Amino acid sequence: MMEISETLLAQQQVIRLQALLEASRQLHSTIKLEEVLHIALEIVVRELELTGAFFSTWPLSYGTVPPAFQNLVASNATMWEVDFSCGPLMRLPLRDKTGTQFTELVLLIPPRRTLDFDELDFLESLIVQAAVAIENAQFHKRALQWQRVESDLEAARRVQLSLIPQRMPSIPGYHLAAQSVTCYEVGGDYLDIVSLSSGKIVIVVADVAGKGLASALVGTSFRSALRAMVHSGLNLCEIATRMNLLHFGEGVEAQRRYVTALLMELDPAAHTLEVVNAGHNPAFLIAGDGTVRRLSASGIPIGMLPSSSYVTEEISLDFGARLLVYTDGMTEVFCGSEEFGEDRLLEAFLHCDELTADLALQSLWRTLETFSDGLEQSDDMTALTLFRG
Repeated sequence: MMEISETLLAQQQVIRLQALLEASRQLHSTIKLEEVLHIALEIVVRELELTGAFFSTWPLSYGTVPPAFQNLVASNATMWEVDFSCGPLMRLPLRDKTGTQFTELVLLIPPRRTLDFDELDFLESLIVQAAVAIENAQFHKRALQWQRVESDLEAARRVQLSLIPQRMPSIPGYHLAAQSVTCYEVGGDYLDIVSLSSGKIVIVVADVAGKGLASALVGTSFRSALRAMVHSGLNLCEIATRMNLLHFGEGVEAQRRYVTALLMELDPAAHTLEVVNAGHNPAFLIAGDGTVRRLSASGIPIGMLPSSSYVTEEISLDFGARLLVYTDGMTEVFCGSEEFGEDRLLEAFLHCDELTADLALQSLWRTLETFSDGLEQSDDMTALTLFRG
């Protein structure tokens, strides 16, 4: 009789182990979160012949839970109304790999039903497997979401690159070059060149406060409004003033993303350059005789305050004159705690006197890479060079 009981017990243990292995196989057979949850509840109710089971205190970051089984009625996305008269409850915490509880499996035990040691052992093992499967499914879900984000960012990057002038205009007697590099997929630097029917060229280098997608969106909006004003025939001061009012009027978020901008209008026939500096870094102008001039700000950044005034500065470009316009990412390159700074940038530009506009930019970038020892940049970098000669 004893041998029969031991044999029966061994058989029950084998059956229970087989059930656990099958449950584990089912739980890990999918990486879809909703299916994992469904399988876990179904196994518990079926194998232990329970009245029902459900997940409670489900975090929103893990998504929604599926409909509960049998006598459980959904009341909202994360909790369930339960008929507590249907039997006692057993609560089993599910923990992630750090030991933090992220949900609780609640079992509805039939009246006068007691779970034995083997059933409790089965439950304990099942809970561990279910927690691992749920975590894996959640990681997969997040990975898919991140892939979609990466795809959107890559599309945004291509769009932003397409808005940068693809070719420099051919300007008799002048050489023009520009380069822009973002520290993220998209950035807040803005570079534009607009050729007018009069033969004049409007050149804009701007920097939206902040970095990343939000600044890129503001930069795109800024571009559309500015181009419309340029083609309407407004002068640079009027453009800066109206752009400021427009940008400030778009609300608090836009005001936080104010824009520093250097607006220029080149008249290649008269060899003159009109400049409005709206809170931007000073441009460097080196005359043919080597004299250095900084074209400093004449007004506040665009969108910072509701009212502002800007001053136009007209400059004569003699033969051999060289102009460098840049965003602050060019000066805020670091080597340890030491900043590259405006003085080093000017010094590097002065050494480009025998180079073309294109080669001068390449030389500046090499200088910055050498200074930073190739470390990753922390800000968008844009520079434009204009040489007469």
